[in-house]
Amino acid sequence: MLDALVIAPHPDDAELGMGGTIIRLIAQGWSIGILDLTSGEPTPLGSPEIRAKETSQATSALGLTWRRNLGLPNRSLEPTLVHRRALAAVFREVRPRLLFAPYWEDAHPDHTAATRLVEDARFWSKLSKSDIPGEPFHPARILYYFSVHLKIVERPSFLVDISDQVEVKDRAMRCYRSQLVDNQPEGRPGVIESVRDRTRFWGHTVGVRHAEPFASREPIGLTGLDRLLL
Repeated sequence: MLDALVIAPHPDDAELGMGGTIIRLIAQGWSIGILDLTSGEPTPLGSPEIRAKETSQATSALGLTWRRNLGLPNRSLEPTLVHRRALAAVFREVRPRLLFAPYWEDAHPDHTAATRLVEDARFWSKLSKSDIPGEPFHPARILYYFSVHLKIVERPSFLVDISDQVEVKDRAMRCYRSQLVDNQPEGRPGVIESVRDRTRFWGHTVGVRHAEPFASREPIGLTGLDRLLL
């Protein structure tokens, strides 16, 4: 099924937080999917129809073959038992070895709720003797990407080099014109510019042009050191 599933509170969060890594993993032969939890609407310049069109364009730009929206309520997303069951059913269906969730600290309530929901649904997905559709399954690990609304310096566990993917990531982000292009303030850096500055900063710390940061709550095991950037 899927090697990895990226869970995003809203369409555009996956692109902002780890679009370059998604592109890189697909090029390496990984099967990647994105599950958007909500439509992301209403927004000042958007609509459900506009956002769906933008999401489709971004999906094509990333090169994805699997993307779905769970249809949970935007602005009032909560890690309820009903939502947990729905998400666990998706995990059982696509059976990803790896989950990517939003970083657990954020100012946006939808983002922190999404993180809790992913963690809870991962546990429920393995339960036997339940009414959750599908066969029990437990994704091996959760990694956390940064698409935060806090003015913080991220505290990553590791970085992924996206120097060769940054232009395609930029193109995917720009598909969300109603969110990231047409509504940006004059005279100040917009969201896309800020994201690119952050990837440039993190790339600088490991000697590449651009990198995306990720966190893990648990230790990460390695079979060797041959692929580390030194």
